[in-house]
Amino acid sequence: MAATEDDFAEFVRVALPGLMRYGHALTGNPHDAADLVQTVLEKVGARWNKISRTTDDPTAYVRKAMANAHISRWRRTRRETLLAEFPDVPAIPQQDRLENEPVWQALRDLPPRQRAVVVLRYYEGLSELEIADTLGVSCGTVKSQASKALTSLRKRLGETVEGGDV
Repeated sequence: MAATEDDFAEFVRVALPGLMRYGHALTGNPHDAADLVQTVLEKVGARWNKISRTTDDPTAYVRKAMANAHISRWRRTRRETLLAEFPDVPAIPQQDRLENEPVWQALRDLPPRQRAVVVLRYYEGLSELEIADTLGVSCGTVKSQASKALTSLRKRLGETVEGGDV
């Protein structure tokens, strides 16, 4: 049992920086990324013995779990929340250093699955087959999601360039 815990601790130590970057790219901010990574690692840690025995690439397994958890969270929370009254004191938002970057804004506006495909392909450098395996979809779905995402990004970033913001 201690060896399994040590193996999991070593996996987390090695994989955590990459998982945090991936989570940040999926969620759009470092705070939600940390929550996503923690939630997924808690679930994976509880089943690490089985996962480490049955999975060739635990990092891919965790990435897939992160993408699925993010999409599930997005589906649950995308509903509008109405307030009876406005708060007396406005909330002071935490400013992310990438908040005003046009590419980051355009990436953040993509639907979760398109964002996951773009992040895995161009940020993590995975092949279409690896992305399909990670997200549990077909290669055709990866290609169509990437195409839609890139079209959306070109349109959005083209407007930014033409508008003089860049």
